[in-house]
Formats: sequence, C-alpha cells, structure tokens
Amino acid sequence: MKKFLLFALLCITMASCGPEIYQAASFKEVKNNHKVVAVMPFEVTIESRKLPKGVTMEMIQDQQRDYGYGIQSDVYGYFLKEMSKNKYTVNFQDVSKTNAILNSYGITYDELRSKSKDEICQLLGVDAVVSGKTSMYKPMSDGAAIAVGIVTSAMGAGVWGRTNTVNTTITIHEATAGDLMWKYDYQASGSIGSSRQSLTNALMRNSSKKFPYKRS
Repeated sequence: MKKFLLFALLCITMASCGPEIYQAASFKEVKNNHKVVAVMPFEVTIESRKLPKGVTMEMIQDQQRDYGYGIQSDVYGYFLKEMSKNKYTVNFQDVSKTNAILNSYGITYDELRSKSKDEICQLLGVDAVVSGKTSMYKPMSDGAAIAVGIVTSAMGAGVWGRTNTVNTTITIHEATAGDLMWKYDYQASGSIGSSRQSLTNALMRNSSKKFPYKRS
C-alpha cells in the first residue's frame, strides 16, 4: 500500500512539472519564410537568500553570464547535431558569428534583455532568434552549491550540486515585429544532474519533440 501511495505521489509530482507550450496561430505560415535562425545567450538568474562566505554578487553575476553563454553554446551544438540529420527546415547561425556581431555593436550580455527581438534580428541578419531564460532556486543550503559552481567552473568543469528547482524557458521570436512565435517552459525538480550540459540536454531532448522547425 505504501509503495502504491508513493508511486501515485510521484506521478502527481511529475505531472505538475510537465512542460507548457505556446505557439502563435500565425507561426505555421510565417515559418515557411524563415531560412536562418540565431541562438542567443540565455538569461540566467541564480537565486539565493544567503550567500556563503567569500562569495560576492559580482561572482554570482559572472557565473550567470558564463552559464548564459554556455547554454547558448550547448543549444547550438544540439541544433548542429540535428541539422546533420536533416531534421530542420532552417539553418542556425554560428554562435561565434552571432556574438561577434553583437559585440561589434557594443551590446553586452547584460544589455541584451533591454533590446527588442526585432532589433536583434535586424542586427544579426536573421529571420528569427531562439532565446531563453533559466532560473535556479535555492541551490543547496545557504547557497553552498553556488560556491561549488564557481570553484568548479573556474576549473573548467561547470559542475553544480543538488538544486531544488530549475525553471528554463526556450522561445522563438520572428524578425519583422519581434513577436513571440513559440515558447516552451521546462522545470527540473530535485537533483538535475551534475553539470550545465545535463540541464541543457534534458531541455533539448524534451523541447525537440515539439520544436516547430522540425521536419514533419
């Protein structure tokens, strides 16, 4: 009986964390004109009410930026792998070119969120942009996971400890008016794995099933 109740509770928990998907009614028609899509650095927020000793907000901001560019690279890498199998109707702009163009216009990571998507598309010369937001809540106790993440990131591992909740959203905006065309919300609860890559892989594995540029 206890095992049954535990299984039922687990099913309810998993259902409550299911993805939410939005797609604009006009997107099916609009996407036929899309040829090149850029992947933007993700907007990352690490939330903790109390930082461990020796960890400053500047260090947190640096970690958020590094994670943002890291997720961008991971997502682009996933798209490249799928493109090699001819699974998409569009091509994706190389992220090094995307970031170089943004840098040439003096647009920093922190300034990206203040720019409209149509403006970004025009600067990059693309038909749409893929972007996203990731929020990490309550990393370990007293922010210990943040310290772990910063230390191991400096070593090149990009490792994080147990995290209660990670919310990630991946979106597509078109170039003409910057309108939101598609949105996928994904939540990972409990331990999400030991690296940024594991989070991105989980996001892409799930969202790719409904990705609108996928060939039918």
